[in-house]
Amino acid sequence: MVATDFDDEREYDDERFSAQSTFRSDRMKVVLGYFEPGQFIPVHAPDSDVAITVRRGSGVVRDGDDERAVEPDDVVVVPAGDERGVKAGDERLEATLVTAPPPTDAEHDPVREGLKKGEFDPRADD
Repeated sequence: MVATDFDDEREYDDERFSAQSTFRSDRMKVVLGYFEPGQFIPVHAPDSDVAITVRRGSGVVRDGDDERAVEPDDVVVVPAGDERGVKAGDERLEATLVTAPPPTDAEHDPVREGLKKGEFDPRADD
């Protein structure tokens, strides 16, 4: 069994969101995400489902062209292949992100590109 606590894993980074991996298998990956205000996971479209549960704070989750405002206790699921991203609002955001199966390294290229450029939606230029 893997067990942890948001308080034990909490780690913020002034430069970019912090992802604390708590579990990974061939079938699933569980990450605790910590976002300073305005920080984000750039829009990308991996071939995996993601379930996002907001614990603290507020922000938006992108699903394709739609953005949904989220706050504590909200659960949002984005199907595999759909463009998705997460962005904190005006306060810190903490969430659990469960992906199944885990995205490949190549599927995270748009995430790295968006973080490098400081763009929530790096695909907007395509």
